[in-house]
Amino acid sequence: MDMAARKCSEDAYRLPSFRDSGGGGSGGAAGMPWRRWRLLLLLRWPGLPARLKSPGVLAFAVLTAVWVTAYVLSLEGGDLEFITRHLGVFGAEIAVCVLGLTAITVMLYTRRIPLYSRRGMVGVTAGIAMLLYAYDHGEQFEEHGMYNMLVAAVIYVPLNAAIAALYVLFATVPHFPAIFAVGSLCVAGTATIALRHYMAVFGQGTLDRLRDVPGECSWQGRNYPLVDLLPAGTQNFWAGSMHCRPEPMQIEAFIDGAGRLNAACAGADISVDVLPETRQWPLSDKYRWHLMNHRVLDRMQRRRYAGPMQLENGTQAVVVRCGASSKIVTRVSPPPSSLPRYSPPADSDTRRLPEGAAPAEAAPGAPDRRPNVVFVFVDATSHRQFYRRLKKSAAVLATLHRPGVTALTELYRYHTLGVSTDNSTRAMYLGEVLPRTQNPLPIWAYFRDRGYITARVETSCEDWARTYTHRHFASQAFSVGNRSLDYELSAPFCMPEFYPATGNAFGNFKGPFSITARCLYGRHVHEYGFDYIDQLRAALRADGRQRAWPYMLMLNLMEGHEATGEVLRTADERLAAFLESMRESGELDDTALFVVADHGLHMGLNFVFLNSGQIEHKNPFFAMVLPQWLRAYVDGRAEPGLAANEQRLTTPIETHYTLKTLADWPAFAPADYARSLFAPVPAGRTCAQAGIRPSLCMCR
Repeated sequence: MDMAARKCSEDAYRLPSFRDSGGGGSGGAAGMPWRRWRLLLLLRWPGLPARLKSPGVLAFAVLTAVWVTAYVLSLEGGDLEFITRHLGVFGAEIAVCVLGLTAITVMLYTRRIPLYSRRGMVGVTAGIAMLLYAYDHGEQFEEHGMYNMLVAAVIYVPLNAAIAALYVLFATVPHFPAIFAVGSLCVAGTATIALRHYMAVFGQGTLDRLRDVPGECSWQGRNYPLVDLLPAGTQNFWAGSMHCRPEPMQIEAFIDGAGRLNAACAGADISVDVLPETRQWPLSDKYRWHLMNHRVLDRMQRRRYAGPMQLENGTQAVVVRCGASSKIVTRVSPPPSSLPRYSPPADSDTRRLPEGAAPAEAAPGAPDRRPNVVFVFVDATSHRQFYRRLKKSAAVLATLHRPGVTALTELYRYHTLGVSTDNSTRAMYLGEVLPRTQNPLPIWAYFRDRGYITARVETSCEDWARTYTHRHFASQAFSVGNRSLDYELSAPFCMPEFYPATGNAFGNFKGPFSITARCLYGRHVHEYGFDYIDQLRAALRADGRQRAWPYMLMLNLMEGHEATGEVLRTADERLAAFLESMRESGELDDTALFVVADHGLHMGLNFVFLNSGQIEHKNPFFAMVLPQWLRAYVDGRAEPGLAANEQRLTTPIETHYTLKTLADWPAFAPADYARSLFAPVPAGRTCAQAGIRPSLCMCR
């Protein structure tokens, strides 16, 4: 090979140098290290074809083996406990995968690789990615490829965009290294200041903050909430707008006081889908994995609208359809004033005292007023996430604390009892993580047995008892809804436009766990839940019947349950409006309001890679607002429990007994009171004392 040919051959594979304006030769001190590296790789393997002996091809092969191997290893599946135990390993494997793929990408746009080789590498990489997608794009614990791909993409795309931008700037902007160095120092300084601020506000609440109290739980490990440095929307900007697209046609529809549906729509015929009432369905019909939603669709009745339509008693919701547009209309039926006095079955009456239990007692001077209870459950929302994503709601929450009128309690060391919803909600609603008796009744049955009007709104097309306690029932024909609720709204959230009728109903891009905006007929799904709760509140208070028949209303919100942690922001406006209406209506004068989560986010970048995410997962949000007259009585014992418990280790078990104490008011069992938040939990309480298993405990 002559010198000119050798020079051309070496230039074809040489890394570009920004100091070498003319392309450069292979001689000199600068070229020697590269030539020696090339000789080590190529000349010792003379039997390989010339194209395969290219350092670019060999590097590509090695890096491809690295990222594919790391990614395949990250696909190992198992149950929730297995995934949680191996989360750090999976995160490291995904990180190695991303770094290997990034090295290939950088090589492709920085190296002087022949066109045929470059196209081949791109094709092979794309082909492997498609094969891996076909191999596993599941969204379950056993097969979780879709989650792995999303995490990898969220890291890979911005990382490579930044590298590409820097590469172009280095090549085109004079003195860019100096500019970059100065800019990096400024960015690092700004980020450090911002991070210190977010570290300082991490434990802040509405009226107080997580304080360093000697002997009390301190979070394990260093807490650097790097996720706070990301602007809102960064983690799911590619998932589309968080606003719901309006329906193309305007539908006017309402249900009057006589139960007649009135509807109008210009330019098209109107049909009405009458949704079934799910309250009396047996547990066997409420299995959430493609059974309950199909039962709703099968039992839905479609009627042609020709004028005001009389709805049957008990129908809670209809879908009015006009052309390509639809609208959900809800109502409260039957009216609360027509509800008969409820008598619980004798064999499951929760008013019967267990053998040896002390009867409920009312202390002298107890106000003869039974408080209403409104319970807003926000799934997968940590204390910090509430203030990070629900800023308007947090601002309104602060206004609910009005000394002498209403009192706000916020728990700063509230600790989850499980990785996911199962354990924490069973503890909250049943008082135990694993039920020890058959047919365990949730807390709303306890309220109903004591004369409360009870209602529950599930915005995810499921029944809590069927999902979390069905194994403990003697028969799936047992209807917990009929036994324990006066009103239930679930059917609208089973519509296929929101809840997929086929495939995975709990995927990343559709359904109650999606990372996209959760819309149904032009509105966010949670808006229908708030609307129905508002209708119930108005109906229950219309004639003052809540004095004799107090109410217990529950709303289940799922916006916090998704990997990016961004969808929760969509509920902020409506939750803030709801809290404002509770304040302005005067209901808080006789109502105990709870805003509670079961755990923090247990997926996504923050949870997988950062200790702050682990802390957030174990520290769900809890806030309770009580009328001052009620707080003054229940908290007026030897040591005020609510104030002390704000800085002590508490769990959903205490939430359960707090609800039980309110249900029994003004006479309550001393044993229940002692385990509630109204009584102080022991100072210096440990995870073992609180019933938190060691593998879950986040306290030092």
